[in-house]
Amino acid sequence: MRVVVTGGAGFIGSHVTDALVVRGDEVVVVDSLVTGKRENLPTGAALEVRDVREPLDDVFDTLRPEAVFHLAAQADVRVSVERPVEDAAVNVLGTVRVLDAASRHGAQVVFSSTGGAIYGDGDGPTTEDAPLRPVSPYGAAKLAAEEYVRAFNRLHGSTHVALRFGNVYGPRQDPHGEAGVVAIFLGALARDEAPRIFGDGRQTRDYVYVGDVARATLSALGQEGGVFNVGTGKETSVLELFDLCRRVSGSSLEPVHVDARLGELERSVLEPTRGTEELGIRAMVELEDGLRATNDWLTGRKE
Repeated sequence: MRVVVTGGAGFIGSHVTDALVVRGDEVVVVDSLVTGKRENLPTGAALEVRDVREPLDDVFDTLRPEAVFHLAAQADVRVSVERPVEDAAVNVLGTVRVLDAASRHGAQVVFSSTGGAIYGDGDGPTTEDAPLRPVSPYGAAKLAAEEYVRAFNRLHGSTHVALRFGNVYGPRQDPHGEAGVVAIFLGALARDEAPRIFGDGRQTRDYVYVGDVARATLSALGQEGGVFNVGTGKETSVLELFDLCRRVSGSSLEPVHVDARLGELERSVLEPTRGTEELGIRAMVELEDGLRATNDWLTGRKE
């Protein structure tokens, strides 16, 4: 197939790009390289250094894509709280730009959304039909983008799909700056620095390995629209996660507790049954195994 991957030089997007290239697809990556990296791209994928907030018609007119994986995003809750206008510009306007360009070629869009940030705090595994109660600008922007996906489906008769990811982790996640907690913990431990835990550490998340997420993303192609959770159905506290990170890294460091952050959830875990039954997707990598693979990548790159 002819495929566009926005954010394809980033953490999740590069794994999706890898899978597409291995499959033999013709892939064009659209990435601003603000957080993405050229070295993440496999041989065989073309790169257009572009910002999804700008028109993309020329890129789409040249490739005439049959499918679009839209993974470009501002993905940090804290940044969204501090700079909500920037967050909305990337996550809402950027999505509309992609949908508009794709509609001119009849290309199906698979949109990467979020689970916890859209659902808000839960009291157990959350299904796709649960109330949507975002508590951060990031969650609100992703929900708005999902509504645009549904509106384009109704307007154009398209079959775009939204995937609500859990907390994705794995190789290529940046351990510096505003990154995911797994990369931050393992990166700090590799540098022999005590990681920070915000709040009491009892807040829980659904940690899903990036390889499982990439497989799920490709499985959404050809579906007749819809929204699907991509997670494990298992919740792990930050304290439990830290203990596992210490185990795979061989560290004995203790964490430093600091004040909880505005806009963060206490409990978030996704119910993955719909995706299993309708997409045939299933999280296959156990958390400790995924953490070990991530730590091996981090320490190998450091060396």
